[in-house]
Amino acid sequence: MTPVALVLIGRNEGDRLKRALDAAQGQASRIVYVDSGSTDDSVAAAHKAGAEVVELDMSVPFSAARARNAGFARLEQGDPPDLVQFIDGDCALVPGWIAAAQAHIETDSKLAVVTGWRSEVHRDASVYNQMCDHEWHRPAGPIIACGGDMLVRAEAFRQVGGFSNHVIAAEDDDFCLRLGLAGWRLERLPLEMTRHDAAMTRFGQWWQRAVRAGHGFAQVNGLHPGHFRSEIRRVLLFGLILPLLAIVGAAFSPWVLLMVLGLYAASYLRTVAGLRAENLPPPQARVHALFLTLSKFPNLLGMAKYQLNRVRNRTPEIIEYQ
Repeated sequence: MTPVALVLIGRNEGDRLKRALDAAQGQASRIVYVDSGSTDDSVAAAHKAGAEVVELDMSVPFSAARARNAGFARLEQGDPPDLVQFIDGDCALVPGWIAAAQAHIETDSKLAVVTGWRSEVHRDASVYNQMCDHEWHRPAGPIIACGGDMLVRAEAFRQVGGFSNHVIAAEDDDFCLRLGLAGWRLERLPLEMTRHDAAMTRFGQWWQRAVRAGHGFAQVNGLHPGHFRSEIRRVLLFGLILPLLAIVGAAFSPWVLLMVLGLYAASYLRTVAGLRAENLPPPQARVHALFLTLSKFPNLLGMAKYQLNRVRNRTPEIIEYQ
């Protein structure tokens, strides 16, 4: 079968990067590590593991999209690959994933992306890790978009121009949507692909991640009208409209406040029911639903941040949570 190259991106990942490099040995024909201004020993660790290292220019804003593009550009030097596996520095490939994904993508010349399931290394270390683990497990089959861990046909990557450097969150959605518009297919296999280490133990980390998600909703929706439409509507309703209604209405009648609280309660219970339908245990479903309800407020901040940058014609800067 055709050799598969690997692009691994990261910044100050520490031991997580070392695990990622170790897991990639023997699965990829070439390994390119792209570093976004690390101040730890990430670059030295990558060199020691035998990876080709690309250090991004610190004078230009970092983004995962920019890092992935830089990694692909390095692979184009010499003998360009036909297939490229992208993963983040806080992820480690599951043994056998690349061989399985490669075998599947080669069955269909119009299949541009094959992805699988991420899972958390320390799922129960925090509710935030639990939420990530649940988020990663989406249904297998044809898809329109996926996360940044993916096996990509190089021909398709070149055709759409890779990732959009200026998209700082949900850049993988934008990339996948452009592939779909170009006539390519994408698919998720019902297989473990990577083990992820979110290392989220603090509320502030979760909040920043939700802010980043909101920015991604707004920016990608601006590029692909209709995408993230339902997410944006929920954020506007529960993060902005209902709170304003409660504040203004409470001055005239306590019934308005009670009505708003009732709508939040109904949304919460519906979310719990949805999570239970996805086989999440009842105690976890209740806690996850609480955070999902609360997430509309940091999501709104991220959406507002995007709109403010757009009005001011400013280049958005990466939003980090680790």
